[in-house]
Amino acid sequence: MRELSQPELPPVLREQLARYDQAQQNLQAVLAQKQQVELELGETEKALEELNKASDTEAVYKFAGNLLVKVKKEDVMKELTERKELANTRKMVLAKQENRFRESLNDLQTKINEAVKPKAQQPTPPGDA
Repeated sequence: MRELSQPELPPVLREQLARYDQAQQNLQAVLAQKQQVELELGETEKALEELNKASDTEAVYKFAGNLLVKVKKEDVMKELTERKELANTRKMVLAKQENRFRESLNDLQTKINEAVKPKAQQPTPPGDA
């Protein structure tokens, strides 16, 4: 039904609606990426906690493809710490993107509402009632 009324919309309003749809899609993509980064961050933090509990003499292994390889604890600690820092940075970047998309959606929603509102509030001409 929306397609039938689409040609009746002014070009500016159609453009704003298209931009709104695009901003919503972008926001959803950013939220999915942010969730993935948060999961990775949680796993990394848990691994670091477990490594901190282990003594320096305990054997530590990590996956390398389909293999489990013995590694030095300090090497894995360094790698995980770097991964955690990178994930935190990525999370902050995604949060900023999320905020920008939310602000953009709010601005577009306001503009769309303003564009639609006057038509809905126009008085009915005499004789049409």
